[in-house]
Amino acid sequence: MFKFLKITGVFVLLFVAIVAQAKQVRVDSLRYWTAPDHTRMVFDVTTPAVHQIFLLENPARLVIDLEDTKLLKPLPQPPKNHALFTRVRSGFRNKKDLRVVVDLKAAVTPKSFSLQPNKKNGHRLVVDLFSKTNVAPVNNIKRTQAIKRVTKTVKNKARDIIIAIDAGHGGEDPGAHGPRGTQEKKVVFAISKKLAALINKKPGMKAVMVRKGDYYIKLRKRMEIARAAKADLFISIHADAFKNSKVKGASVFTLSNRGASSEAAKWLAQHENSADLVGGLILADKGDVLRSVLMDLSQTATKDASKDVAGNILKNFKTIGHLHKNNVQKAGFMVLKSPDIPSILVETAFISNPTEERKLKSSKHQTKMAKAIFKGVVKYFQQNAPIDTYFALNASQRHTISRGETLSGIAQQYGVSMRAIKSVNSLASNQVQIGQVLQIPRG
Repeated sequence: MFKFLKITGVFVLLFVAIVAQAKQVRVDSLRYWTAPDHTRMVFDVTTPAVHQIFLLENPARLVIDLEDTKLLKPLPQPPKNHALFTRVRSGFRNKKDLRVVVDLKAAVTPKSFSLQPNKKNGHRLVVDLFSKTNVAPVNNIKRTQAIKRVTKTVKNKARDIIIAIDAGHGGEDPGAHGPRGTQEKKVVFAISKKLAALINKKPGMKAVMVRKGDYYIKLRKRMEIARAAKADLFISIHADAFKNSKVKGASVFTLSNRGASSEAAKWLAQHENSADLVGGLILADKGDVLRSVLMDLSQTATKDASKDVAGNILKNFKTIGHLHKNNVQKAGFMVLKSPDIPSILVETAFISNPTEERKLKSSKHQTKMAKAIFKGVVKYFQQNAPIDTYFALNASQRHTISRGETLSGIAQQYGVSMRAIKSVNSLASNQVQIGQVLQIPRG
């Protein structure tokens, strides 16, 4: 009997030891991300980590204590030229707790939280560090409105048309993966930069990159950045994926009616949103019925503009590759829900398709995609330029030739030279025909 109890006791101890070991957290890796308003550390862990963080001064250090945690390999060091980190050290406390010490170059305000597993990552412990000179919450409307808007100087002091370009995903969110491991976040960022370069070369247009590097931005924050920049158009760029690798082609999306309705309800229900500008109007001092009507009018105009831009881009995509859908699609994507900014989402291709993955990695093909988007945007604003913009001020007029009219008479009527009219319309002579439509340049 004693022998049986002794054996049983041994098994109990072994069971307790196994359970205790199973609950121990393991740190697999550490990643660093830098965003404009904060720096992020992401610990990949096997299970949610019970932890605490605190700061030390003279010198500045961040301490992260993780209970009952094992480090599988040395933590990677930050880049030598990192703006915030000097180095990262680790050691054990009480023989089982892991302590991580981060040597800092500046004072910070830390924030930590855990993330549950998803299709791409397991459990994660996230530590965000905000500079003490910029610690306002990311959804603070006053802060986003204070972001400096930089525009080019164009003649007659007319303003630029602002295009917000949103490269999807970023940072710890790589997006979809191609068969050869190509990450969506990288190819869409490359296309976005090429598009921004084309826009910035166009007189009267200015590009604002929503994501300027490899870091993640929350979806609503992307909308806020566009609004703070007073964007006339929001373009979100992605690369689709599907379980069937044969699926291919580009698509362009605008906001669905259902998505628009739900977002309008949220805007009107929230006090901070009702105080925002929508279509240039302040809603806070309006009655409920009037606010609802103004919101509806704003959304209707926004959806119509979005559809027109999307249609132009889709036509251009036909000339450089396969289309997944021949018509503009509608969906309730969060980044398309600004009621006062025309917004489109471009799926450049299916990165899950081996052929399209290869194209997406090609700088030449990326340029073709950027040019197709750019041409569609320019065509839209040439026909629908806001009245206070350089585009509107310098837009050409159309004149239909009537019986008895001559090129010299038309030139005199509009106050421009015959040479200018011939140049714009590629005319080889001074002869014109009844019914012929001429573009008349600004004098």
